[in-house]
Amino acid sequence: MITRDVADGIHLISHANVNCYMVEDEDGVTLVDAGLPSMWPMLQELLDACGHSPDQVRALVLTHGHFDHVGFALRAHRDWHVPVLVHGRDARLAAHPYRYKPQRNRFLYPLGHPRSVPLLGRMAAAGALNVKGVPDTSPLDTGAPLQVPGRPTPIHTPGHTDGHCILHFGDRDAVIAGDALVTLDPYTGKSGPQIVASAATKDTAQALASLEALADTGATTVLTGHGEPWTHGAQAAVRHALQVGAH
Repeated sequence: MITRDVADGIHLISHANVNCYMVEDEDGVTLVDAGLPSMWPMLQELLDACGHSPDQVRALVLTHGHFDHVGFALRAHRDWHVPVLVHGRDARLAAHPYRYKPQRNRFLYPLGHPRSVPLLGRMAAAGALNVKGVPDTSPLDTGAPLQVPGRPTPIHTPGHTDGHCILHFGDRDAVIAGDALVTLDPYTGKSGPQIVASAATKDTAQALASLEALADTGATTVLTGHGEPWTHGAQAAVRHALQVGAH
């Protein structure tokens, strides 16, 4: 599914409960996250609908290196020569997107959360088990606007992964939260603002602490790696996630 303008000039590609984004401005296009491999044709469809060609894609920025955010990254890099940016602490993970150790066993976790089984099944059918990593990435510097279309400011929000970052689009009153905060957790099937379950998070205590940086953006629209956009403000989303806590 493609949803245009979930924030000003930011478009959502969603499939199998996984989200990625395309950001437009007069300088071209920035991609944020690369979803799953089967989302590649949807990206091409969106580019065509917006009147863009692949050579106008200036960068692919990864919020982190997990397999469900790296899906078509290698293809974009090789076929379109798009630079892939990721925080240095997630560079190895982006190259090897299945090599991570969460707090709890991700294979056993669905046994206690049966609502997650159909969600994870849809992800698998969409290519989640066949993602190739990106060995050739560029470092994502935080704290200042990136010189790419949309000019987002990356903010380091470790916890879900060591190098997880959110992207703040101050002039668009929006933040792409990646998996720092989601509105649907594929590992539990629960909806509403929350951090991702310990089955896919390295350090849930650190992930909860990093929510302060998300709240500090003050953005009205929070765009997540999984689930529907949240349009009631980052601070309200964080309050809800802190009430839910770790799971």
